[in-house]
This record gives sequence, C-alpha cells and structure tokens, in this order.
Amino acid sequence: MKNIAVILAGCGYLDGAEIRESVLTLLALDTARVNYKIFALDKDQHHVVNHLKGEEATSSPRNILEESARIARGDVAALTQLDAENFDALVIPGGFGVAKNMCSFAFEGSAATVDELVLNKIKAFNAANKPIGAICISPALIALTIGDIAPILTIGNNAEIASEVEKLGAKHVNCATSECVVDDKNKIVTTPAYMDDNAKLTDVFAGITKLVQNVVTLA
Repeated sequence: MKNIAVILAGCGYLDGAEIRESVLTLLALDTARVNYKIFALDKDQHHVVNHLKGEEATSSPRNILEESARIARGDVAALTQLDAENFDALVIPGGFGVAKNMCSFAFEGSAATVDELVLNKIKAFNAANKPIGAICISPALIALTIGDIAPILTIGNNAEIASEVEKLGAKHVNCATSECVVDDKNKIVTTPAYMDDNAKLTDVFAGITKLVQNVVTLA
C-alpha cells in the first residue's frame, strides 16, 4: 500500500489550510485505499483572521502545527519529521496559509520567499522523482520552489495570479474546478478547488479526487 504525505498550513482558509479542501483530500486518499500522514510547520502563523468578519484579529498568535491538529484530529507531526524516503508522494491542500505561512506569495507574488524547511521538503520529493499534488493556491508554492524545471500547472482561471506563476518559470494551463492538470514529465498534479470562491463543493471534490487518483497512479 502506498504512503502519501500531506502538508497542512493551519486551519481556516483565510490564515491557514482550507478546511474543506483538506478534509476532501483526506477522504479522496482514504477512498483510494492509501496510507497518509499529515505534517505541518511548527511555528506561529503569519496572523490570525476572524473568519466571521474577514478581518485580522488582535488575538494571541496561533501555532500552525497546533491549528493543523484541529483538522488532523491530533494525528499530525512537525514538518521536520517528514522524510521523503518514507513516502511515495506528497499532497498539499490550499488555503491562504500556504501563501502566508509556507511562503510569502500572498504579499509578494513572484518575488516571494519560501520557508526553508518547506522548500527543502518539496525539493526532496521532486529530486526523488516522486509525484506532488498541489491544490488551490499551492501550485504557486510549487512554482516558487521548483519553477526552474518548468512545471505545467494550474491555479484555475485567474489571469493575474497565473502571470505571477509563469514569471517563476512554470507553464500555466486554465482549468475548471472539477478537473486537474497532470504534468507527467515532472509528476506534478494540480487542481483549482477554491481559487474560485463560488465553486460548488461537488466540483471541488471532483477535482481533488482526480488529483489524488493521478498522484497515486504516478507514485
């Protein structure tokens, strides 16, 4: 049975991992009958957002690992423990936490920096020729990390974000929420999910399911 690593960026689409995307990813992996293990950075997230008001909150800082544990039901490990040699593939759900906590794409676009630990883990999977699935805004993180290999990917149909991704060397392909884009050469699979704020949950699940199926096939 194949083993898949999943990296979460917290809990909550405005400042962490997109909860629906995360749960649907785990459901798709379980349906595919593969083992998975969840990992997260053990550091404070960039900021805390009140999801009712959509405004930055003045509450105490929140730890990404502790927040990710909300989705993982406590079964999550620090990203330092992730060893690509022990897994067949990597999947990264989206959410603004990816673009705020794992890199600075939300603030700096193509000029963003990537957390060094995150960068090293992604590069390790790619160097080992192991597939990587990236959901929602996570393809931007892939472009920031391994854009030099010219991966083919999608963030949906947002021309402005697609342009920033292509500045990093990636080739962007427009894609519907219910579909995914497969780069067979580089073993990169991407799907837009909630890059469309008005996306239907069924379409998000369809796209994520196809992504997981392709990642498992490539593994």
